[in-house]
Amino acid sequence: MADELKISAGEEINLETGRALFEDVEKRLKKENTALILDLSGVRNMDSRGGAWILRIKQLAESLGVRFEYQGETGLVAEYLRLITPGFKYIDKKPEPAPGFFEYLGDGFFKIRKEYADAKNLAIDVLYWTFLASFDKKKIRWSSVMDELHEIGFRAIGIVALINYLLGFVVAMLAAAQVRHWGAGIYVADLVSIGFARELAPIMASIIVSARSGAAITAEISTMTVQEEVDALKGMGFNVSYFLIAPKVLAMVIAMPCLVIIAMAAGIWGGLHVGMFIIGLDAGQWMQETFAALRVGDMVQGILKSLVFGIIIVLVACHNGLRVSGGARGVGLMTTRSVVMDIFFIVASDVIFATLFYYI
Repeated sequence: MADELKISAGEEINLETGRALFEDVEKRLKKENTALILDLSGVRNMDSRGGAWILRIKQLAESLGVRFEYQGETGLVAEYLRLITPGFKYIDKKPEPAPGFFEYLGDGFFKIRKEYADAKNLAIDVLYWTFLASFDKKKIRWSSVMDELHEIGFRAIGIVALINYLLGFVVAMLAAAQVRHWGAGIYVADLVSIGFARELAPIMASIIVSARSGAAITAEISTMTVQEEVDALKGMGFNVSYFLIAPKVLAMVIAMPCLVIIAMAAGIWGGLHVGMFIIGLDAGQWMQETFAALRVGDMVQGILKSLVFGIIIVLVACHNGLRVSGGARGVGLMTTRSVVMDIFFIVASDVIFATLFYYI
């Protein structure tokens, strides 16, 4: 028929020859044609990419309302075409338009609201199973608590003490440089002792623990979530908050005050060395001034902060670990996110504490 378009293919149809065949058909095929006949009698070899181009030609013809058929196919070529043709439909997707400013803003708002709701529910559940139900209805899993206490507390003593010792040394050096002109070097002891008891020791210990143990908890929970171990525990009837998270919270509540006391002592020790070897004070004078300036309330402030900071670290770590998606990349992203969120919430809560203690 005059309105039929008949095109013959070469001996081999692969990625390159298939593309060339498609471009040839695209140029020659018109809406006026009643049929497109593809002659495959000469084809001896066709790979999967070539077959995809044949099916693309079929879709092109159908989009123009032209009847499509191929003829002359033999052997393996015929079997392959019969295999891939049923149910095939090529969809030429157009790129979705980029979201507008208000759409982007609204999407972010709903994501934040959902995450806030998830975090709130997790916090309530964890605090209940840690401090109420564990003592009321169920026994505390002390074996798990001791394992976590060893990882969170005991193994962090060295790095916490070292960093706070160095920080105490630096703070004392800075203070000594400011007061040496007035001969008031003895008051550096007041600054170091009060500063570490109220602020520096709890802040630095919490940041170290968040970078060390908070990241480890997030990675652990994230890996369990990705490998569906958390779902398996739920399926077996275990409460995840009680079984996984409560021991970590209890261990953190026990470990953080101890680490903060060690951080206080290390910071004061670093300042003492500055007082002895740089300012020229006697160790007895330094410690006498330290005990005169330092009050029990100052240490209580630091310990109270450490309890809140420790709970924040565990809750943020477990929250991010339970909402991970994807594989290893998702675990890495959530671990990084957890540490950043820990530091932010620690500093933000410290601002609240500082404001409250200022007015109390």
